[in-house]
Amino acid sequence: MDVFQAIQKRYSVRKYQKRDVEDAKLTKIFEAARLAPSAKNLQEWRFVVARDKEVIERLAEAAQQNFIRNAPIVIACCAETDGYIMSCGLESYPIDVAIAIDHIALAATAQNLGTCWIGKFDPDKVKEILKIPTDIIIVELLLLGYPADSPRPKKRLSLETIVKYDSW
Repeated sequence: MDVFQAIQKRYSVRKYQKRDVEDAKLTKIFEAARLAPSAKNLQEWRFVVARDKEVIERLAEAAQQNFIRNAPIVIACCAETDGYIMSCGLESYPIDVAIAIDHIALAATAQNLGTCWIGKFDPDKVKEILKIPTDIIIVELLLLGYPADSPRPKKRLSLETIVKYDSW
């Protein structure tokens, strides 16, 4: 599968098969994240992989989202950051972690796995559950596994709406 096929095929999976994800696939997925670009090559992303069903149950409670319970893997996508501010005025870590997450999502899709980004969660509870140090920032949770549902049609704005050439 080429990158454009993975982009077209990727969707937010909310139902997963009761099937483990092979370690070799996980390694490939995290290698894709490791190769992501980052500001000043800081590589501030860190990942905590939860596979234990009891841990996942607690994470679902911390996110108040029941469908998380059926994911075989929940990844806490974190930043170990010094708060670097880019010259454009934005902190680099949320952008860099998001790029790495997208690499994970596309690498997963290329291996017939599915993902779902989760932005609604209690960070203090997630830190407690996963024993994440207080100075580490959790940017997103990411579900990972073999899909047991089908994608819904994507509603996207037209290219004419989102792309401007030479001026607004």
